Amino acid sequence: MEFTFFIEGGNFSKAGTASSEVKKILKQLNVDAKIIKRTVVSLYEAEVNVVAHAFEGNMIVEIFPDKIVVRIEDKGPGIPDIDKAMEKGFSTATPKVREMGFGAGMGLPNIKKNSDQMNISSTVNVGTQLEIVNYLK
Repeated sequence: MEFTFFIEGGNFSKAGTASSEVKKILKQLNVDAKIIKRTVVSLYEAEVNVVAHAFEGNMIVEIFPDKIVVRIEDKGPGIPDIDKAMEKGFSTATPKVREMGFGAGMGLPNIKKNSDQMNISSTVNVGTQLEIVNYLK
């Protein structure tokens, strides 16, 4: 099964929409609640990162019998220093984004914490590609 969701950069009113849709799908498939929670936390963090930092992106969710694979690909400024971005509390969010309660610098660390595998690559002034894998067993 594969699902693709468009993520609009800067549109905080729709932040979390794709993650909520994935949650509904996983519940319908009777996926274990703990796995759903971990997966949705990761996806929400990734989705908000696209909204807060990129122009647009796509979330591609593939559900296999043994795992969930999610790719989030955005077009945006990219991440110049991924190691720095992985540090808890590090953020490049604008003051406007922070005023809305986002940009605390926990996105990527939370994604890693709630994923069985996480791969990230980024090109400055092009965008970022993130892959999240959670096993169903």
